[in-house]
Amino acid sequence: MAAFRTTPSRTERADAREGTRAPPRVAIVHDWLTGMRGGEKVLEIACDLFPEADIHTLIHRPGSVSPAIEKHRIVASRLNRLPLAGAYYRCLLPLFPAVAERMRLDSYDLVIAISHCVAHGVAVSPETRFVAYYLTPMRYAWDSADAYFAPRRRLDPRRWAWRLLRGRLRRWDRRAAARVGECLAACRNVRDRLLRCYGRDAAVIHPPVDTEFYRPRDVPREDFYLWVGALAPYKRIDLALEAFRGLDRRLIVIGSGQCERRARAAAPPNVQFLGWQPDEVLGESYCRARALIFPGEEDFGIVPLEAQACGCPVIAYGKGGALETVIDAAAGGREATGVFFGEPAAQSLADAVRSFERRGRSFNVEALRANAVRFSRETCARALRAYLLGRETM
Repeated sequence: MAAFRTTPSRTERADAREGTRAPPRVAIVHDWLTGMRGGEKVLEIACDLFPEADIHTLIHRPGSVSPAIEKHRIVASRLNRLPLAGAYYRCLLPLFPAVAERMRLDSYDLVIAISHCVAHGVAVSPETRFVAYYLTPMRYAWDSADAYFAPRRRLDPRRWAWRLLRGRLRRWDRRAAARVGECLAACRNVRDRLLRCYGRDAAVIHPPVDTEFYRPRDVPREDFYLWVGALAPYKRIDLALEAFRGLDRRLIVIGSGQCERRARAAAPPNVQFLGWQPDEVLGESYCRARALIFPGEEDFGIVPLEAQACGCPVIAYGKGGALETVIDAAAGGREATGVFFGEPAAQSLADAVRSFERRGRSFNVEALRANAVRFSRETCARALRAYLLGRETM
């Protein structure tokens, strides 16, 4: 449970003078608001818990997030004024730390940073309760740094420039994490990475999965496999394409992103790209697919849980967050929800697909759904409420 401060807050001192008790001032910090992903689902719950909270962010693309978020007062940084900032915000990465530190949130009693980049680096007063919910340590500075930005050619001088920038980002990131009062982690995998990168321990509260929307439907299973996600380097769409090049099986890809053009150009004929699709299409696709292909090493990974909530098994790389969300057929028995492959290689994934098919249709829909329900929105909301509001904190 959290460590609570004993000194009175600015709000408490004002209340004492006036003989009243005003509600605490709360700020929620989010790296950027440009779409609805797993982090934004956590933000929705925080918005429900604190309906009067202000939201502070680097970039806000109006209309890109849910009404539950948009109805709050949203304060974007000066970067938001730059042309096309909402589309090319990753190019502004070198500026992010300094901009985050200029966000001075001294007037708030509680600041909650939902961070995977620089949100945990905002400035708060010593009297403010400062809680960081880590989706991951800064991905661009640590495990996936080269996949995002480093030029591919070894002798490219930009590669060395990137290494210098990465070192600066890591040093800043550690300093920012040291200033956080309390740490929460999205999963055990992220908790381990916080210990390794920052030397900080954290309580674990899993992100939510909408198990009310994602549920089995009365539609037939069809003879195709499904890949879902942002087409970003660490998602390893390249691995899926290469594996299915050697398989006489259909693969349907739902999603868009920075690697989309390259992926489409490299795809074999048995792979079909549908681009971005609304939730309704996504839910039906989970229900129709033979299995979800999940080849990347994720911090946590909401997509495999959405699939399982719909009764769709998962073929996943056996590292990272998948170890917490998928029950491997090799050890899970009747409770199994998927098949792991052990190496980040196309042949290993192709072998896992063949192993999955040898099992036939032995995966139990009830077991798949029961595993997903452990990560429901209600479970996440209850845990966050208990942590943030379980005691008198302000």
